Amino acid sequence: MGYEAALAEYQAFDFTDGPWTRRVYKRGAGPAVIVIHEMPGLHPLVIRFADRVAAAGMTVYCPSLFGEDGRPVSIPYALGTMASAICMRREFFVWAKDRSSPVVDWLKALARQAHADCGGKGVGAVGMCFTGGFALAMMTEPAMVAPVLSQPSLPMVAGDKGRAGAIGLTREEIACARGRFEAEDLSVIGLRFKSDKLVPDARFDRYRAEFGDRFEAIELDDADAAPAPIAPHSVLTLHLREDGPSKAAEQRVIEFFRARTGA
Repeated sequence: MGYEAALAEYQAFDFTDGPWTRRVYKRGAGPAVIVIHEMPGLHPLVIRFADRVAAAGMTVYCPSLFGEDGRPVSIPYALGTMASAICMRREFFVWAKDRSSPVVDWLKALARQAHADCGGKGVGAVGMCFTGGFALAMMTEPAMVAPVLSQPSLPMVAGDKGRAGAIGLTREEIACARGRFEAEDLSVIGLRFKSDKLVPDARFDRYRAEFGDRFEAIELDDADAAPAPIAPHSVLTLHLREDGPSKAAEQRVIEFFRARTGA
């Protein structure tokens, strides 16, 4: 599959807000869901998940934040993209314990536009890995109603145990999300493999402490992961099995989006 072929069924457009213009790929009909890709970029298995969201009756928006659109995953490609993304300090706060990344403002603007274009009860969003926590930070945008955090890996721990329980949001963003969950009867889903060192136990404990039963944790065993060149990490893409608890997790996320957005 060539890089272009992976996105052949998508409409591409550039979206600008503030200082940033990013390419976005769109497919489907119905309420909007934003699929924010993981490392190393908008690769074919992220697109496969987006295809399944579109097939379930929603309009999927896939912004391109880093990497080469459609390029398959490889370890050298992932390492190179990770190094580049860490250097993009104007857009990503990789180490911050109590701040979301500036690119979240651009994503919130995209959610507003997507809701205006697609209607429904609101917009869903899933972040993955490096972008895993972004959907929760987006809850300060009223159009956002269905955040999903798949293997949320920021802030990176990298030897600092103080970051293990951090979730990369300001106190104001946490309070806004908590308030909206209660006032609007909303919730958030978090997914991870239990063995994943990039998503420590303390991080999910923090989500539970902050959001109580509004936080739905889906935590998988290594035996639930599809074989891959790296240890179990990417719940909805690289390590997704087409059966068992892994597949059930994918289907739960898609149904969550359908219910919350009104698809």
